[in-house]
This record gives sequence, C-alpha cells and structure tokens, in this order.
Amino acid sequence: MITPLHEGLVGITTLDPGHTAHMLRALFALPIPVESEASRVCSDLSEAVPAPFRADAALLYGDEPSTKLGVIVEVQLSDDKEKHWSWLSYIASLRARDECPVCLVVICPDRATARWASRPIETGHPGLTLTPLVVGPDNTKAITDVAEAVGNIGLAAVSAITQSNHPEIAEILAALTEALDSLDTGVARRYAEYVTVALKGNAQKEMERLMATETYRYQGEYAQSLRAEGRAEGEVKLLLIFLESRGIALSDGDRKRITTCGDVARLELWAERAALVSTVEELFA
Repeated sequence: MITPLHEGLVGITTLDPGHTAHMLRALFALPIPVESEASRVCSDLSEAVPAPFRADAALLYGDEPSTKLGVIVEVQLSDDKEKHWSWLSYIASLRARDECPVCLVVICPDRATARWASRPIETGHPGLTLTPLVVGPDNTKAITDVAEAVGNIGLAAVSAITQSNHPEIAEILAALTEALDSLDTGVARRYAEYVTVALKGNAQKEMERLMATETYRYQGEYAQSLRAEGRAEGEVKLLLIFLESRGIALSDGDRKRITTCGDVARLELWAERAALVSTVEELFA
C-alpha cells in the first residue's frame, strides 16, 4: 500500500541520484564511480519477463560499459513474502535491459522489517543466493552534526526517518534543516518536503516547526507553499458549503474537481460565480 512514508523515502532516494550514490558508497562500499553520470531510469522491469514487475525506483550509474551499475531501490514498511519471489526478477530484468551489474537496496524504517529483508533468499541454483542490501535503523546513525549532514545529504535525509524515534530527533532534524541550506533552494525544499511527509507524530510536528522558522531561503519557499495549500483548502471548504446552501447539486466528479484544485485564483473565481449561477455547469463554464 502506498503511504506518505513510502513515497517520501522513494522521493528522497530518487531526487538526486548523486547524493544517493554517496549514501550507498558509505553504507555498502558499492563501486559507484564518484564522477560518473547518474540518472533515474524506468522502473518498469517487465520487458524480460512474462508478468509485469515494477520496482519502487531504478537508478543507473556510469556512462561506460566497464563502470555502469544499476541500483534497484525498494521501500519496505512490513514483511512481504511475495517480494522474495519478485526481487530476483527485478535484478535479472534490469541487468538484461541495460547490460550491466545490478544490486538491490531495500530501505526499511523499522528494525523488524529490516531484519526480515536482510535474510538471504535461496534461489534454488547452487551458489546463487540473494542477500538484499538493507538500509535501516541499525546501519544509519543519528546525525546531529551539521558538517556531517552536509557531507552526506542523502544519508542524513534517510537517517532522519529511520531514526525518527531517537531521543535526539530534534537535534537530528535541526542538523538536517541547516545542512539543506548548502543545496540549491529547489532541491533543498523538495528534500524537506519528502522528509516531512515521511515522518509521523512528534517528529513530523518538529520538522514542520523547523520549516516554519524561515531561517533559510528554501524554508521560506516551503512555508509559502504550505500557506498556499492551507489557503486553497479553506477556499474549497467555503465553496462547498456555499454551493450546498444554495441547493446546487454536485456529482462525485464535480466534487472531486473542486477538492483537488490547488489554484487559489480559480477557487476564488468559482466562489464569486457561485452566488450568481444555478447549476454546476455554469460554475465551471
């Protein structure tokens, strides 16, 4: 099931493949050349197998045949025995498609799932055993030093989630938010967004509080986007209440069109029209 935690972690690992490479070199000593080209490639790995297989993400490093390396990224939030059958297919399909070595990285925010994902998978062929490379709470330290976070942004962002229950989570998030200021503002804002949606409870509230401080430029942009979202939500609620009070019937499609609109100017226009129209068709005209 797709969740904010799942999507946040996928976003972090695919936002900048170079930062992800730095994390993977630090955790698993993967032979990813430092100066190699990096890109996100299609994660639909169905071409070489009869059934559809789609990984969470697939990254390709290197531009020379001798240095190319494929990395499949999977986010696991719980045990899923079916993955023990499909993960090897992911590797085989990407390997055949891009003609390069491929490894599997599984990110697990909790220890129980990380232990499950770390188990060797016997394929049945002598000598061919798949042992996933697992990123979890036990091999991602709590990074509270800003310089260390700057040195490995990808790892710092993932660690903020895998260590979200750590007693020093406030210090971890403070170091991360300051370290993000070393990046392009657009990239920094997206990292902050992915981390925020992936966190839960008090950790998420602390990250939201830090984002509202507007100490750095990217935080100001993030806070502005949150305010715009909040304003849009308010306009949607008022518009729906007004239409209901006037007895203007809405189909499920009409309601969805209104509730999914994030354009404040358009919502304001609809609100102005709502006082004059008698049908929803006139509202959207």
